[in-house]
Amino acid sequence: MTQIAIQAEHLTRVFRDLRAVDDITLEVPTGTVFGFLGPNGAGKTTTIRLLLGLLEPTAGRAEVLGHDTRTQATAIRQKTGALLEHSGLYERLSAEDNLEFYGRVARMSRAARQRRIKELLEPLGLWERRRESVGGWSRGMKQKLAVARALFHRPALLFLDEPTAGLDPVASAALRDELAALAAREGVTVFLTTHNLAEAEKLCQQVGVIRKGKLLATGALDQLRAQTGHPHVEVSGTGFTAEAIAALQARPEVAAVQRRNSHLVIDLRQAAEVAPLVSLLVAQGVQVEEVKKGTANLEEVFLTLMEEEAQA
Repeated sequence: MTQIAIQAEHLTRVFRDLRAVDDITLEVPTGTVFGFLGPNGAGKTTTIRLLLGLLEPTAGRAEVLGHDTRTQATAIRQKTGALLEHSGLYERLSAEDNLEFYGRVARMSRAARQRRIKELLEPLGLWERRRESVGGWSRGMKQKLAVARALFHRPALLFLDEPTAGLDPVASAALRDELAALAAREGVTVFLTTHNLAEAEKLCQQVGVIRKGKLLATGALDQLRAQTGHPHVEVSGTGFTAEAIAALQARPEVAAVQRRNSHLVIDLRQAAEVAPLVSLLVAQGVQVEEVKKGTANLEEVFLTLMEEEAQA
């Protein structure tokens, strides 16, 4: 039986006239990297604060690691790690001293603190620089150390709120890869908020999509693709005439056809045989070089959900 790390039922938070979190119900299985996706202002950070017991819900309830967020918030924060909008680092201290401080707060023994510092800083590439003052480090290095700080006391669940925000693409990709490796090695459940869809697609096994406080969809990536994304075919070649494209668009299984330089993207209404479409193009004089079948990526799924909610 799958264990549940986070369970929210009709969770709601209202600030005066703003429903920042609007009747959210979701489950996050233990051991999952769960991506909570949405544009800025969607309610992602407010949801984390509710789950940590830092905010009282206006309505509904939630349990984190079996503890009620209203009555057992201290126990939740003891068993979880969090990297929110502030890193929690002391920039005048060295990396080693930062982690030492948090280890003492967690009442870890000196030997355990020393082992844990090396255990976390080595794979992050920070061990050799552990005695340097953090204030002189790059933002990417500080974020790595902040992740180590959040994991230091071996939490069962880690909350990460936009962990790569403000990083350049190289630093962002490096931190993302290291997060994936750390999560797997530590066996920790991760609740990750982001609006970086490429990041979520590479890191997360399950996602939830939120907009204006409302949870639009939740589930495994493949499930969301099947629910909202149309299969498509990419055909590379030459001779894509207006007549050939019109002939494709007339087919009942074809939802749309887009021409992008030397290839066509054919969106299908449902799973369909590709061979007849290729034969049709050949009959129209197209020189077909390559055919690729695919499904919607996370960005396409996300945009579809945004459009459907806006039209509702």
